[in-house]
Amino acid sequence: MTVSPKGLEFIKSNEGCILHAYLDEKSVPTIGFGNTFYPNGRHVTMQDPPITQGYADGMLQGTVNQVAEAVSAMVHVPLNQNQFDSLVDFAYNAGTGALHGSTALRLINANPNDPAIRKALAMWNKVTIDGKLVVSDNLTKRRAREADLYFS
Repeated sequence: MTVSPKGLEFIKSNEGCILHAYLDEKSVPTIGFGNTFYPNGRHVTMQDPPITQGYADGMLQGTVNQVAEAVSAMVHVPLNQNQFDSLVDFAYNAGTGALHGSTALRLINANPNDPAIRKALAMWNKVTIDGKLVVSDNLTKRRAREADLYFS
C-alpha cells in the first residue's frame, strides 16, 4: 500500500515544517517535517543552513515512502486506507522499530478492528528527557488523532 494524499497531509499537519535546524521535544536537532537526518544519512546539526520548502517536501516524501514500505511488510492483514495512513504517521513519528515491537501491531495483526488498538497506540505518548520518561501533551494528542483516523 501507499500513503494517500490525505495521509500525507495528515503527516504534514502533525509534524509541521520548519526550514531551519531546531531542537525537537527530546532536544534532537531536526529540520523540515521532523527529519533528524538527510537523504544521504547525515544527521541534522544545529549548524546546518536552512533548507527550501521543496527540499523539505522531497525529504518528507522519501521518508514516507520508506516508512510505508516498512509498515506494509509488518502488517499481515488487510487494512483500509485510513488505517494504513494512521500507522504510517505513527511509524514516521515513533519509528518503524517502535511499531515493529508494539502491542498495537500485535493487536492489528490479530484483528485490525480490535478497539484495544486505540489504547495500545496511546501508550506511545512519552519522551525521554534527562534519562526519564515524561508524558508529552503533544504526543498524547497526536496518538489520539492517529487512533481517530485509524478507526474512521
